[in-house]
Amino acid sequence: MSDPVAHTSSQATQMRGLDAAQKARVIYTQARSEMSDRLWRAALGDGSSDADPETGNARGTDRHGLPFSLEALIGMLEGDKSAASPLAGMAHPHGQGDMTSDGGDGKRRDGSGWGSGSGDDGAAESTGTLSLGNGPNARYAPMLGAAASRTGLPAPVLATIVHAEAAKDGEGRWMPYSRNPRSSAAGLGQFLSGTWEGEAEREGTWLNATARANGWLDDRGHVRGDARAELLSLRYDPQAAIETTADYARANLDGLRRAGVRIGEGVEDLAKTAYIGHHLGRGDAVKFLTGSLDPARARRLLDAQIGSAQANRRIEAAGSAVAAHRSWLMDYVGRTIKPAVFAA
Repeated sequence: MSDPVAHTSSQATQMRGLDAAQKARVIYTQARSEMSDRLWRAALGDGSSDADPETGNARGTDRHGLPFSLEALIGMLEGDKSAASPLAGMAHPHGQGDMTSDGGDGKRRDGSGWGSGSGDDGAAESTGTLSLGNGPNARYAPMLGAAASRTGLPAPVLATIVHAEAAKDGEGRWMPYSRNPRSSAAGLGQFLSGTWEGEAEREGTWLNATARANGWLDDRGHVRGDARAELLSLRYDPQAAIETTADYARANLDGLRRAGVRIGEGVEDLAKTAYIGHHLGRGDAVKFLTGSLDPARARRLLDAQIGSAQANRRIEAAGSAVAAHRSWLMDYVGRTIKPAVFAA
């Protein structure tokens, strides 16, 4: 556990641009990311001990067992008040909401969400055009469009990944300050600390460019220890979370193709495959999609998501841990990943 005093001190610069209420929310989310969740879980009466499949730490979110989150409570009390971006005052090499951008390969893409990315993800433009209407998440449309333009992924693909990951209030608003009380996952994309740092260190990503512009990387391209807190706080910034979700999805789809995974060209196929990559991480996603996931790993993943008691029942019914985990995840993906909901 890092020193909370040092952690708070390292964020002093970016905190200056926030008002008192916004500062309170940032301090709250960051403090919770550094402390045990035992008191909160005890208050909820949730005694489960599921483990994060990537880190082995205890985990749990609103969608996976916790009856009510503190973030949801804050959302109900405050309404949909937009907090100032933690990017305020920081070097920002990309601009805010540029709907026409270079995807890193020299090709210009428009804001429809379609382009000539390395995954050859083109399809009918109407199915790749984002529509959030006047709904509770309409304010995220420009960010999703910009990230889609830059990476060549359909904007509805990105929207449905965020929708599956972010905590939501009673009206369905995505909550930028979503925090998993049992792991390090945070923000609209629910990125674990290690994954977020990896995206900051990976050449060509939005987060890498931001980290370099702010001097958060050392000469070897690694995150500096004294900059780690500032970098991790960007998970709570909607633009940073959406751009990084897009980069991670692009890298996962490209990596899965290189590994021999066949991915359909339709928006729904892309969304489901990208989400599996986001949910499992590329290594496990390759094994899952090629039918080579180890039974012990499948059991651990299933335990982490639904608890050992339910996992035991599913495994007994399915005949194996691999079959039970596949059945659970594909059912969840089928019910949750619906990009058509976000397509014009």
